[in-house]
Amino acid sequence: GATEVSQARKAKSDRDQPINITSDRLEAYNEKRLVVFSGNAVAVQGDKVMKADSLLIHYKKEPDKKGPGEATEKTEAGDFARTGSVEKIEARGNVRITQEKKIVTGDYAVYYQDAQKIIMTGNAVMKEGNNTIRGEKIDVFLDENRGVVESSGNQRVTATIYPAGKKENK
Repeated sequence: GATEVSQARKAKSDRDQPINITSDRLEAYNEKRLVVFSGNAVAVQGDKVMKADSLLIHYKKEPDKKGPGEATEKTEAGDFARTGSVEKIEARGNVRITQEKKIVTGDYAVYYQDAQKIIMTGNAVMKEGNNTIRGEKIDVFLDENRGVVESSGNQRVTATIYPAGKKENK
């Protein structure tokens, strides 16, 4: 239907939006193409908000476009401001990701920028409105507006779903 198309288009434009990150501390490891934001780290991209104790931004290896004799260290430091070069964001500790009415929480998450996919593990919970789903691992496909919840071993997926129109008594 037409709604799916517009949702997909909206998500695609989100991917190109800048990622704004705030935290108490920043450490950059240029040779590893890694920037670590720690202490109440918050990343915002479009309508997605990701909060965690620490956020690790991994950058893609850029093909070296510099001519001979030009320093590459300078470009790497500048590269990390470009959204296009973000490969993935690792979120560690008290992770909370929100997008519109969807909230996904857990101990650890990885957000893949190109695939627009989040994998949450460790006490993973997905809430939308009053509905709650828990599992060992939750994959959220942002472009497709869907999630997959998996269990492991003896821990099963549990869901609490409220019928539409019924208000939960607080």
